[in-house]
Amino acid sequence: MVKNALILGANGSIAKIVVKQLLPQIGGQITNLTLLVRHPERLADLDLSNPNVHVVQADVTDTKQLARIMTGQSLVYANLYGANLGAQAQSVVAAMCQSHVTRLVWISANGVYGEIPGAYGRWNQAMLGDTLTAYADATKVVEASQLDYTLIRPAWFQDEDEIDYELTVKGQPFKGTEVSRKSVAALVVKLIDQPDQMIGDSVGISKPNTDGPAPRWYR
Repeated sequence: MVKNALILGANGSIAKIVVKQLLPQIGGQITNLTLLVRHPERLADLDLSNPNVHVVQADVTDTKQLARIMTGQSLVYANLYGANLGAQAQSVVAAMCQSHVTRLVWISANGVYGEIPGAYGRWNQAMLGDTLTAYADATKVVEASQLDYTLIRPAWFQDEDEIDYELTVKGQPFKGTEVSRKSVAALVVKLIDQPDQMIGDSVGISKPNTDGPAPRWYR
């Protein structure tokens, strides 16, 4: 279990589920939880009254400010998005090195290695386009770092109330086409609870038995 955790992009759909699951542990197993966002009002639906939960408004591309925020953190979980995701990753890695924080959990995307076979791989590439390129750029930055990282490559998100997933590792063909947000959040929480697990791994995550040419709601 980490003592101090920092979530980048804390208003993201996965990150919010992670926060809700971590809140009962704050002040106990987790000493402090820091939530970094550009728009704090987007966290209004969360109960953040715990004094050990800290909301910080910042942009991850401001490396100097980010390094100050990271000082004293035990783990960084990045749930970021955008056309400049590669630049965001460069700033995060640089800030972690400056602040001597080594453990990083980074949400990437399925398909960043061209690891999806067949029709679904072609569909995923066509649907994501430049977004997939941005995720791939960030993935390269994280993998080239000296950090203790875990990359998570989810299939397409759905909102079923379930935790049901299987993992593939880098070098294996990606399985499945969809995964619940709760499943991805459960994996992130597991890594926060057990930060010595999956270091240096890039894992694909999907719901078992969902293979096909596209997620079922697109067929």
